[in-house]
Amino acid sequence: MKIKAWMLTLLLSLSFLSLDTNADAAAAESDQKETLNVLFIGNSYTARHNLAQVVKKMAEAGHPNLTFKPTTVIYGGRRLVDHWNLGSQNYVKLYELTSEEEKQTITGLQKDAKDPRNRYAAAALKRHQQLLKELDAEHPKWDVVVLQSYRDDLKGADSLYAQYAPRFAELAKKQGARVILYETTPNTQNAKALKNPPVAAAAVMEKARAIATLAKQVDASAAPMSLAGFHCQTERPDMTLRFINDAHLNQTMAYLTACCLYAALFDESPEGLPVDSITDIRYFDNKDRTKDRDGNPITTMFSAKDRADLQRIAWKSYQQFKTLRDN
Repeated sequence: MKIKAWMLTLLLSLSFLSLDTNADAAAAESDQKETLNVLFIGNSYTARHNLAQVVKKMAEAGHPNLTFKPTTVIYGGRRLVDHWNLGSQNYVKLYELTSEEEKQTITGLQKDAKDPRNRYAAAALKRHQQLLKELDAEHPKWDVVVLQSYRDDLKGADSLYAQYAPRFAELAKKQGARVILYETTPNTQNAKALKNPPVAAAAVMEKARAIATLAKQVDASAAPMSLAGFHCQTERPDMTLRFINDAHLNQTMAYLTACCLYAALFDESPEGLPVDSITDIRYFDNKDRTKDRDGNPITTMFSAKDRADLQRIAWKSYQQFKTLRDN
């Protein structure tokens, strides 16, 4: 009986030791977990292909202990100046936004929504009315705010993007958030494979320098898509970067963009990431959900070579941007 009692005591002790060890391991793993709250402000160049979700997949694949939480504020075709007029700055300062500030925004949007030419005011009004209802809930500070350009970044320091990105960036910086300038390049995306090298090198570099100057001004990083698109067209002229029947970035450009955003987020290369597909959210003739706007499969699966090339080009472009910004 004494032996049985001794063995029972030993087994119980080992069980508690195992539980303590498992608890310690779980606590250690929990301590290593990190959450990244990222706000994307943009238009369909952010919405298409669920870009924020693609970045999430890449971020969590490259950083297994990371939980990437994206939030998007999107209005089709809108620029940062439009976002400011629609009250999107309230989302940047959401952690400290007061009900009085939000009510003032709603009052302004109620007036704007009466103008039939302001077709986004009504949508913004509904969004802010819902936000007011949820304002008492706890809202985290943003770790990163991504500011998308759209045809408003073509005049250097005189562009609207250069005027409004600093306004949003200032609000982001107040809460300790990093800022990423997501520069789109709809004017240079090719719908068909190129037979000759791209000829817009000077214009691309001029725009890249302007974005780098702005990034230095607001202490930001960037996804430099004019550079990335140019390098892709030079090194892989067989690849297309936009749809034929739709002026938006296609799956290839979306993948390249996500890789550039990954580089900007972590200041590290996306090379080796396992994410190998992109699925668009717009369909052929708005009917066939299996096909994209050009009638091709809605999901593009990238070969190992194509994936490696796009990841490499993204990293090369990001490094070139950093050199322009820091020198």
